[in-house]
Amino acid sequence: MNPIESWVRPLADVLNGFVFFSLSLAGTEVPMVVAWLVLGAVYFTWRFRFVGVWGFAHALSLVRGRHTRPGGSGEVSHFQALATAISGTVGVGNIGGVAIAVSVGGAGAAFWMILAGFLGMSTKFVECSLGVIYRRENADGSVSGGPMYYLERGLAELGRPRLGRALGIFYACGIVIGCMGIGNMFQSNQAFVQLAGVTGGEAGWLGQRGWLVGSVLAAIVGAVIIGGIRSIASVTARLVPLMAVIYLVGAYVVIALNFEAIPWALEAMVTQAFEPSAVGGGAIGAVVVGFQRAVFSNEAGIGSSSIAHAAVRTREPITEGFVSLLEPFVDTLVICLATALVILTTQYYEPDFASELGGIEMTSAAFERRVSWAPIPLAIAAILFAVSTMIAWSYYGLKGWTYLVGEGRTATIGFQAVFCLFVVLGAVIQLEAVLEISDALVFLICVPNVLGLVLLAPVVRRELDAYWRRRNDA
Repeated sequence: MNPIESWVRPLADVLNGFVFFSLSLAGTEVPMVVAWLVLGAVYFTWRFRFVGVWGFAHALSLVRGRHTRPGGSGEVSHFQALATAISGTVGVGNIGGVAIAVSVGGAGAAFWMILAGFLGMSTKFVECSLGVIYRRENADGSVSGGPMYYLERGLAELGRPRLGRALGIFYACGIVIGCMGIGNMFQSNQAFVQLAGVTGGEAGWLGQRGWLVGSVLAAIVGAVIIGGIRSIASVTARLVPLMAVIYLVGAYVVIALNFEAIPWALEAMVTQAFEPSAVGGGAIGAVVVGFQRAVFSNEAGIGSSSIAHAAVRTREPITEGFVSLLEPFVDTLVICLATALVILTTQYYEPDFASELGGIEMTSAAFERRVSWAPIPLAIAAILFAVSTMIAWSYYGLKGWTYLVGEGRTATIGFQAVFCLFVVLGAVIQLEAVLEISDALVFLICVPNVLGLVLLAPVVRRELDAYWRRRNDA
């Protein structure tokens, strides 16, 4: 254990024990933070009458540029804001995390993962609408938004200014520290692991050169983020479609080659979701694992992506709430589902094909079983996923930082330099305790965020009703 690890390990253990405190339900440990996110998603789905269904077509129209009124503050288009947010949620967890969920919770976990993704669309609608409603316009024409601002300003409107400010500061601190782990070190580490794996493993040329991979990734990330949200949005608008196509084409090819296993995989997803004896931990275990994978993947309720959506150029804040519906759909109902089907259809032929593998290595083995050279494009997709996530999360962390210390060029450059340094560190050394602390903080901030969403839901409801009235009168 390196000195840094030994120093922060006690803190990581305490923080993880607090954040992921669990209650036993039918013999299965249910993390309270997951239950909190899921209950919030169920409430918002009911409160806004399944907005993920009736608002989906309108969301597509907005992304295509229809119903867009000229003018308004903001820095990027609806599509660019969506692409930036998707780049933050679609990471290597969509490749490796889903494999772990299926291996632990069985095929039924995939069913609950999809359901949680659907419910998360309503949570996104609320938090991203609030992100635009309460955003701050800066003197230079830029905007800053996200949970920090709607917690502070929204709760002040409700007569709780001190509580709102305290929760805003707490959220900002959490996102600043948390972005260094889930949105940075973990991404660069997994990208290096996959790249080293296709070049000979630890014995290969890249096997002991994590510093080189990390430095290249840091240079790429730094070149993009130095230009701010407009530069980030411009890159993600091109990168997100590219990486999604590369990965999905490969996944669908493998699924097509496993064609006869598709009916079995779909049936297993449904039946094992409800069979008490289907997997370890029973049906409750499948529910917990599936929901946990979904909320950890699409981040609905964590509030991070509302920071990106807040930068949209629009006169109607509620329109970005509609656009944000597409984010969990793409992340969970498209990409995560594709990964799950790759794993399950492979298990149909070889139930224990990757029993000793974990995460991204398991998914890679499933691809390789049908297409021997598949790990190469998978590695490319993993790198693109990692880079896109780091780019988006650098912006999330930056906005948390400037909320705390104020807008300014010095503060911005200083944060970006530290962020790029952590990119290199993530590929060079294993700092599990540091990652655990940052990840725990990311999920801890969902507590004040969801609380704020519940309290401010009437604001979104009024904005939504007023928006439809204006559309009907136009």
